[in-house]
Amino acid sequence: MRSIAFVLTALFAIVFSHAQPVYAEQPNLIYIMCDDLGYGDLGCFGQQRIKTPHLDKLADEGMRLTNYYAGNTVCRPSRLVLWTGLHAGHTAINSNAAYVLAPEDVTVAERLKAVGYATGGVGKWALGKVGTSGHPNQQGFDFWMGYLDQGEAHNYYPTHLWRNMEKVPLDGNVLIDDPKARGRVARLDARQTYSHDVMTNEAFGFVRANARNPFLLHIHWTIPHANNEGGRVQNKNGMEVPDYGIYKDEKWPNVEKGQAAMITRMDGDVGRLVALLKELGIENKTLIVFTSDNGPHSEGGHKHEYFDANGPLRGYKRDLYEGGIRVPTIAWWPGVIRAGSTCAEPLAFYDWVPTACELAGAPLPHKTDGVSFVPALTGQGEQESHDYLYWKYGKKEAVRKGQWKGVRLAPNKPLELYDLDSDLGEANNIASKHPDVVNQLEAAIAEASR
Repeated sequence: MRSIAFVLTALFAIVFSHAQPVYAEQPNLIYIMCDDLGYGDLGCFGQQRIKTPHLDKLADEGMRLTNYYAGNTVCRPSRLVLWTGLHAGHTAINSNAAYVLAPEDVTVAERLKAVGYATGGVGKWALGKVGTSGHPNQQGFDFWMGYLDQGEAHNYYPTHLWRNMEKVPLDGNVLIDDPKARGRVARLDARQTYSHDVMTNEAFGFVRANARNPFLLHIHWTIPHANNEGGRVQNKNGMEVPDYGIYKDEKWPNVEKGQAAMITRMDGDVGRLVALLKELGIENKTLIVFTSDNGPHSEGGHKHEYFDANGPLRGYKRDLYEGGIRVPTIAWWPGVIRAGSTCAEPLAFYDWVPTACELAGAPLPHKTDGVSFVPALTGQGEQESHDYLYWKYGKKEAVRKGQWKGVRLAPNKPLELYDLDSDLGEANNIASKHPDVVNQLEAAIAEASR
């Protein structure tokens, strides 16, 4: 009897140990989201000319998520999806129309703050200014430093940023007096303080201040978004960066040197962030997710084709083809995520809320369209799959169900159908050959829109 009990106890211990998560406490969560970075803009996703050694190393030490999708194909609605865990069929807007987060909206920051997390963010907010219910301090963030206005975020040399409710002047930046600039372009001879650097240093300060507490940090860098207005006035170059760095002697147009220099500068800051986590001794209890808010742009004088920014995908920013919504994504968590791994599970921005809540031990909002991808990250348990993924941008709609992708360009247009397994570039519309699949996707669109 004693030997049987011993065996049963040992078996129970083995089973129980494998059922436990590989992390022992509430991890720190850092979500880095660039602005208009394409699927093919990183070396680890196929880029040949723009150098991203730190992000490539992050992928080597972590996981590439090769089927990870933005919430939308433009800025504001994509961020709304990320914050709330709802896809574009259930959010208040599905375009860049103005929207202020309401008191009844529930963000991931609110959920994590309720279970003891310090919550902070830097970068572009776009969902509410000072004095509104949409200000980040009213939506669960203890700390925010950056732009509150989406249009002002075009300018990398603004006269000010916002730290919580405080307007913080930036030294040496003077705007040009030109109505075409819309107050969003600094004089060439009065560009002293680069907003990206200010916001990055504030993010690092937040990490240092909260190194001994669990924290949620959203780094929403504006790189490599163009200064659209800057591309139309003065030097006709909207890719604003202090210098061209390693690209200064390349025989490229200056605007393309700027695009590359912005990405490489940001890549270096990812390296600095990882070094800081190691300096503080918290790298093994910190998850970093790196991604982009939508596909690559052709704005500010830059053309996305110049560096093949969408890689093998069709389309770019404002498209619902893959190039507009599938984004380069890396997850890094030493000792938890298997180094050099790849996740091909179709996932989307609205999965971040349930993922963060599971890791933090926070209750989910009463409604979410997402699934937790903790099993995919940790290799423990079975990863839940979406029945379908859905996007809506204005009058355009798209849906993915397994290998099948449907795209409708307007309400009166037939649904285009693509098999992503054999046609990643969405070159061959095969709707006429698979009416049964078209019907399934039509049903998914109807359900998502309710």
